[in-house]
Amino acid sequence: MLQYAYKAGLVASDETTREFITSLPYFQVDGKFDDKRYKALLSAQKMSSAEFVGRIKNALIMEQFQQSIIDSSFATQYDVESFFKIQNQQRDAEFLTVAYQKQAQPSDEEITAYYQQHQDLYQTPEQVSVQYVELALEDLAKNIQVTDEKLKAFYEDQKGQYTTPERRKISHILFAVNDKVTDQQALEKAIKAKSELANKDFAVLASEVSDDKLTAKSGGDLGLFNAGDMEKAFEDSASTLKLGEVSEPVKSAFGYHLIKVTELIPGEVKSFDSVKSELAVAYQKNQAENAFYEAGEKLTETSFENPDNLQPVANALNLKIKQTELFDRDKGELVAADEKIRNAAFSEEVLQGNNSTPIELGTDRLVVLRVLEHKAAAVKPLQEVSSQVVSALSAEKAKKQALESAQKIKERLLAGESIQSVAAENKFTVKKLTGLARNRNDVPVELRQEIFKAAKPVGDKATVFITELASGEQAVVSVSKVQEGVMSADDKKQLPLAIKNIGKAFGQADFNALINSLQAKADISVKTPK
Repeated sequence: MLQYAYKAGLVASDETTREFITSLPYFQVDGKFDDKRYKALLSAQKMSSAEFVGRIKNALIMEQFQQSIIDSSFATQYDVESFFKIQNQQRDAEFLTVAYQKQAQPSDEEITAYYQQHQDLYQTPEQVSVQYVELALEDLAKNIQVTDEKLKAFYEDQKGQYTTPERRKISHILFAVNDKVTDQQALEKAIKAKSELANKDFAVLASEVSDDKLTAKSGGDLGLFNAGDMEKAFEDSASTLKLGEVSEPVKSAFGYHLIKVTELIPGEVKSFDSVKSELAVAYQKNQAENAFYEAGEKLTETSFENPDNLQPVANALNLKIKQTELFDRDKGELVAADEKIRNAAFSEEVLQGNNSTPIELGTDRLVVLRVLEHKAAAVKPLQEVSSQVVSALSAEKAKKQALESAQKIKERLLAGESIQSVAAENKFTVKKLTGLARNRNDVPVELRQEIFKAAKPVGDKATVFITELASGEQAVVSVSKVQEGVMSADDKKQLPLAIKNIGKAFGQADFNALINSLQAKADISVKTPK
C-alpha cells in the first residue's frame, strides 16, 4: 500500500508531520508538547527521532491515500432507493424447532476417545510469573522536600487555579443612533430615560423604550457579563457598577446605553492556608516531573545495558524488585491485571530471558520486567475433566441427533409436504411470521438474519432451510413470500445522511478491492523459522 502511494506521488510535508506529532497527547505536559517527554518515550522504545518521524510520515501518506479513495466515492438516488427496497423488505415465513433430547450416559470408551480427540480443550493455560521494577512519579514526588516558603511561591504562580471569578449579570437599555436619529437625539433620550428611572422599574422601561428589541422582551437582560464581548467603554462601565446601580449614558458604535448590574457575586481567592495540603501534593508532583523523565531515561539505558538482570536497574534508581504470582495471557492480578504487562511478559524477547523494554502505564509509571517462572500449557488429566467431557460429548450427540431430525423434516418439505402436516405428525408447534421486518425484536436475531439471507421463493415453491438458534435448537424454516420495501416518510427525511453513508460504504468497498488487487499482484514470500 505504501509503495503504491509513493508511486502515485503522495507525500507528507515536514510541517504537517511536525504538527501531528506535537498534537499527540502522550508527548504533552499540561496540554503542551514537551521535548523531554518526547525524547524519553522514544528512548524507552529504542527508537531515534528520525525513525519515528519517518514512520509517522508513512502513516500519514497511507491515511491520505485511503481517504482519497473513500471520500471520492458517492451514491446516487437510485442506489439509495435500491438500498431501502432491501432494508424495508418484509417476508412471510413459518418455522418449527427441534429441541435437544436427553442423552444416555456415554461409555468409558466414548469418554476416553472424545478426551483424546479434543485435548486442546482441556489444557491449563500457559503461565508466567515475573520480577519487575516500577518507576512511579508518585513515589518520586514523596521525596520532594516541601517548605512554606516554596509553597507560597508556588501558590502565587498557581493562584488562578484557586480563584473563583466575579459573577456579574447586567441589563441595558439601548438608544440607537441611525439615519433617523442623530447622536445628540439619542443622548437626550438616554438622559431623559435615566431621570424616569426614579419612578419606574428598569426592566419595565427597557421593555417600553429600548431599541434592542430582542433583549427588551426580557427587560434588557444581557445575561452574564464576559470581558471581551463588548466595546471597551461599555465594559469599563459595566465592570465598575455596584449591584443595582444604573450607569450614566455610555456611548458605543450602536448608540447610547443605560447599564444596570442585576446580579453580583464577588470573586473569591482561596487562602493559602485553606489549600496548603492540596498545594503540597501539586508542588511535589510538579517538581518530580523532570526527575521522573530523567530517571526514565536512566531506567531505559541501564536495562538495555544489563538485559539479563534487574538488579543493576534497581541499584541505579534505588527501586525495589517485586514479583507476581503466576498469570496467563488473558488475566492476572495487581500489576499483571494490565494487558500491557501481560503482553510484554509473554513476548518472545522476555520468554527468552531478557528484560522487557520499559512499559508505560499511564503517563506517570514505567515498568521493566523479566520472567521469574514459565509454565507451558499442559493437558489436564482425564479424571480432573471427566464431567466436562461427559457434558460436551452428550451435547454433541444431542446436536447431531437434532440436526438429523431437522434434515429429514427439510427433505419432506422440499418433496412437497406441508410444514403443518409434518409438524402435527411429530408433535411440533409451527410458528408463523407474517410481514416480518428486519428490525422486529420479538424474533431471535439469528433466525431473523437467516430468513433475510434466504433466497426468494420461486413461484409457489417456498425456500426451506435449517438454522441453529442460540438456545441450541435446530429451526426448520419455510419462507413463502417476499415483499419489496418502500421508502417511508422517516427514510426520506434521512435521505441526505443515507446518501452520505452509502457513498462512504461504496468508497470502503473500492478501497478494499484495491488492496486485494495489490496483494494479488504482489510477489510475497513467507519464510518460516527453521
